[in-house]
Amino acid sequence: MAQPIKPPSKNPSRRLASYTLPSFRHTQRERERERRNTTAAATMVSGSGICARRIVVDARQHMLGRLASIIAKELLNGQRVVVVRCEEICMSGGLVRQKMKYLRFLRKRMNTKPSHGPIHFRAPSKILWRTIRGMIPHKTKRGAAALARLKAYEGVPPPYDKVKRMVIPDALKVLRLQPGHKYCLLGQLSKEVGWSHYDTIKELEEKRKERAKVAYERRKQLTRLRTKAEKVADEKLGSALQILEPIKY
Repeated sequence: MAQPIKPPSKNPSRRLASYTLPSFRHTQRERERERRNTTAAATMVSGSGICARRIVVDARQHMLGRLASIIAKELLNGQRVVVVRCEEICMSGGLVRQKMKYLRFLRKRMNTKPSHGPIHFRAPSKILWRTIRGMIPHKTKRGAAALARLKAYEGVPPPYDKVKRMVIPDALKVLRLQPGHKYCLLGQLSKEVGWSHYDTIKELEEKRKERAKVAYERRKQLTRLRTKAEKVADEKLGSALQILEPIKY
């Protein structure tokens, strides 16, 4: 037998008590913290099964299109990605051919008001950013949020020069481009079409590599000293090591 439908209560407090709305249980700051924790737990490095708050990708000797497609997928999955050394990204085809293609792109504009678009970027980091944007539904909230998780730089700026950098094997030139095939660097193309910071970035990169070399030699020296000290300590301890070995000291 069908049960009669009860009319809604006229008491406002009783009606509110029958619902469990997040806005009545948490503050805005707590809900934002829960959302960040959930997103961080769901982000995964593709193919590794390891959660990461941020991935720093060294774009040197990577193919532009393949690199952009993989990064776009990671951004849509919620991963934060930082791309460095964008000026050393590779493009299949000779420099003359790529320059002619880009000059044809520069001629495309709005006749009545060119500032309305399309916007022609010259910097390698912005060219990569625009390439990734074309692979993301950036006009939706989901796509705009994904694009906001991307950062791209020429060279290796100070916050990331001491961070472990990764490569993407599926986008490496040595694995994806046939031997002997013509290619050019994105930084060279940008210099040809109007990017004026090529020499500056090159000079800064040389200074950074010199500092990195000095730091690497220092770490090697400290490692040798540590190994030598451990060997001397083992000789002094002697039979005491046999006592410490069962407890894995």
